[in-house]
Amino acid sequence: MNRKITKIEAIRELPKKQRVAAYARVSCGKDEMLHSLAAQVSHYSGHIQYQSDWEYAGVYADEARTGTKDNRPEFQRLIADCRLGKIDLVLTKSISRFARNTVTLLETVRELKTLGVGVYFEEQNINTLGAEGELMLTILASYAQEESRSVSENCKWRIQKKMQDGEPVGFFGMYGYDYKNGKITINEEQAAVIRLMFEWYIGGLGMTAIAHRLNAQGIPACMGGKWNPTRLGEILGNEKMTGNTLLQKKYSADYLTKKQKTNRGEKPQYFSEATHPAIIGIDIFETAKRIRRERAAHFNAKDNSENTYPFSGKIICGYCGKKYKRKKGVGRFYWHCSTYLQEGKATCPAQQIPEDILLKIADADFKEIRVPKPNTIILVMPDGSEAERLWQHKSRRESWTDEMKAAASKKAREGRANG
Repeated sequence: MNRKITKIEAIRELPKKQRVAAYARVSCGKDEMLHSLAAQVSHYSGHIQYQSDWEYAGVYADEARTGTKDNRPEFQRLIADCRLGKIDLVLTKSISRFARNTVTLLETVRELKTLGVGVYFEEQNINTLGAEGELMLTILASYAQEESRSVSENCKWRIQKKMQDGEPVGFFGMYGYDYKNGKITINEEQAAVIRLMFEWYIGGLGMTAIAHRLNAQGIPACMGGKWNPTRLGEILGNEKMTGNTLLQKKYSADYLTKKQKTNRGEKPQYFSEATHPAIIGIDIFETAKRIRRERAAHFNAKDNSENTYPFSGKIICGYCGKKYKRKKGVGRFYWHCSTYLQEGKATCPAQQIPEDILLKIADADFKEIRVPKPNTIILVMPDGSEAERLWQHKSRRESWTDEMKAAASKKAREGRANG
């Protein structure tokens, strides 16, 4: 019996689908904007999965207060996944949604281009992998940046007008108060904690001790974090706790970075009375303010370590990124991570380093010292080169100075005499 046999040629290589992701962003947390963000996510998810030659690589969406900042977590995650080779093409609505800073936009697009990743801007119909993509981007991004400057100036004018009229600003997310629909009310639970802070501080406790006490009692700080002296200082020194408002204590010097600078007379300030309910009386606030000045003057007279010691501001903790501070121990000085000093070992387990060991192992011309792990430091030189140094604590016998031995002998003699 003769059979009919047909040869089916092998498919040498299956067509590779393009891995496509999308980036969406809205500029503020208003309900209608959040609805818009959800709509964008839904739109891109359906659009990408509908294309037969595309593979869905996800939608990255940020709720950002401004398009000029680089701290958009989803945007950063998108770029990281592109670097890991997970994405071939990024869809986004427009240049202004992606970035309004021309320099940042072009740097990002060029980096992605070197990775073989394209960005498609729907409104402008630009694909960055196209021949004229970068030229068009440069022109259009300049317009987007100018738009950002114009919006920034309009916002500044609006805020300045509110300040001149004595209207309170800056209450969103403030500890002790609730702000809704333009109305400021006291958060009684948080206000009770603030009153305790002032009571303890005026009663003699320092900010570090108050922070430890609040954390030990399980009282959450702003946004649910832990208390530390910096956060306490912001509350103890904030005139808003008295029901009054000093406006324009800080200002934005650059419309691109939005970096805030302390107003030291560069801009006018406005003091507006009785703008909202008071949590504490003005007399309590002024008493705490006076005590704080006196303690600061006493501390500065006693120890001006920022300008005195060779390691001040130069030792960086490898666990939390904060700088080390100098503290005196029994018979010698040590350098501790500032987070460890303020919040304890549970927050930062960084190891203290004896100053005499640092003086021995650190080269004279170092620029910075990083502490990546116990008994190890990394010296960063002025030219950027790095050198690792290992160290060990002295034995108990070696670490005892003549002064310490004399004190111990005296204590032992006194003990025998009393016995």
